[in-house]
This record gives sequence, C-alpha cells and structure tokens, in this order.
Amino acid sequence: MADVYELSVVLNLREDLSDEELAELRWHLGLGPRPEVLRIVPEFPIVVEDDAGEPVIENHPVPLLGRHGAAWKVGGALTAVLLRPDDPTHGAWVLTIRQEIHPDEFDITAELLTWLAGRADDRHRPDAEAVHLGWTRFHEADRFEPLTVRDGQVAWP
Repeated sequence: MADVYELSVVLNLREDLSDEELAELRWHLGLGPRPEVLRIVPEFPIVVEDDAGEPVIENHPVPLLGRHGAAWKVGGALTAVLLRPDDPTHGAWVLTIRQEIHPDEFDITAELLTWLAGRADDRHRPDAEAVHLGWTRFHEADRFEPLTVRDGQVAWP
C-alpha cells in the first residue's frame, strides 16, 4: 500500500437527494448502515479463489470513502462529513471528505465521485464539461493536484 494518495473532496450539492440516495451516500461516508439495495455504486467485484483454486468474481460491498481516524500515510485525520446547511445559498447539502486512497481503488471510487459530480453546485463547474471536486496528493508530495470529473470521467493523477 505504498502508492497512497490523499483525496480531498469539498462540495456543495445542489439537488435534494432522495432518501435512498442519502442513505447510500451516508453509508459510503461511514456515517450510517448499509442500505439493502445499492444504486449509486451497485457492484463491488473482487477476484477470489473458489474451493478448487479457480478464480471467481464475487460482490463485496464496502464503504468507499468512510474511513475515520488517524491517517496511515498522509498524516492528520481521515474524515467524511455531510451536512444540510442552515443557509440554503450553500446548496442542499455540504460535503467534506479527506481519505487515503490506493490506485487500485480509483475505478470503483470514480463511480461514486462521478455521481457526486452530477449533483455538484454550479460553483464547482469551471466550464460546461468539468466539475472540480477537490484535490489529490501523492503521500510523499508537497503539492496538490486538482481532482475533476470531465465528460463523466474522473481525472486521476
């Protein structure tokens, strides 16, 4: 796990979320129980060996951005906060996430980040095709790189 990145997401969400979406988002953020049905990120495929030693794909859902506590590589604390602001000019929800992420997790995490980008307030849209979600930083680097979703794709480092 030496290829660890810091992932920082700071978003104001413009749309009200359905109860189902809110429950699943809270679960992904480590803030609530797992809902029975997952819609935002429906599949969590991993390869395991069956009893005969053959590789098989199984579904193992895990919260994608729900680590809380001391960071392993990037220093500081890992957190995820989702609040409904008192002032509606901030958006329907405000979201702050700071996590450690390995490149092996980029693809599945991109599903959740792309979903979030679709609900981001206009202030996070520098142009018609991009949404600025936050920043990434390799754990040994001292500079952050922008994290954007452009044309439905997360631009990872």
